[in-house]
Amino acid sequence: MEFSYSSLLKTGSASMWIIVACSVIALAVAVERAIALFGFTARAKSLADAVTRALYRGDLEDGRAQCERSGSSAADVFLAGLVAAAPRAGRGPPPVEKIVAAVERERQQVNLKLRRNLWILGTVGATAPFVGLFGTVVGIMHAFRQMASTGQGGFAVVAAGISEALVTTAGGIAVAIEAVVIFNFLNVHVQKLALQLRLLTEEYLEILKEVLPTLRTAGADASPPLRPAKEG
Repeated sequence: MEFSYSSLLKTGSASMWIIVACSVIALAVAVERAIALFGFTARAKSLADAVTRALYRGDLEDGRAQCERSGSSAADVFLAGLVAAAPRAGRGPPPVEKIVAAVERERQQVNLKLRRNLWILGTVGATAPFVGLFGTVVGIMHAFRQMASTGQGGFAVVAAGISEALVTTAGGIAVAIEAVVIFNFLNVHVQKLALQLRLLTEEYLEILKEVLPTLRTAGADASPPLRPAKEG
């Protein structure tokens, strides 16, 4: 039989279509994550520099505007610090511990966003071989059933059916390799991004603590507190 992808799909039964769907899903997740993570560090560092300059000027409103205009996922982290550090009339900024907690919560939220949909790759990598094996078992059962119905025995009778059934096992293993390789690559990349974000956050908190006394002094004449930007 002449080799072609269409012939593989036809001989692989329904299990092969499931495997192909898993392959398409894995590629779609890879493309989506690549687009979402591309340039993350550069945008985060650029925003951090802009917010830092605003803090040294004591201009929290400009810092907030920089965060709201930014397309970086790290904007929520810096914005949380600005909102928490905003001086309240007659009281000044809140305690440092409260600011640190607010920033850390947002950093953890960003980490979750960075890892979004990676579980799909792990699931495909773990289940695709079993889907292929299931298709192979069903194909072999069908081959032996045909042998029983025709009353003819011998390996030559079932060889063609078994070879066709093994196509699903090969397809499942191939898709699993694809998904696992992509998952490991993206997982390591996300870990690097999370570490870089943590370093940026720690530097940002150090600057906030440095300018906090100035903000506290200005709190007596502060305008109404900043409110978090509306989600959505």
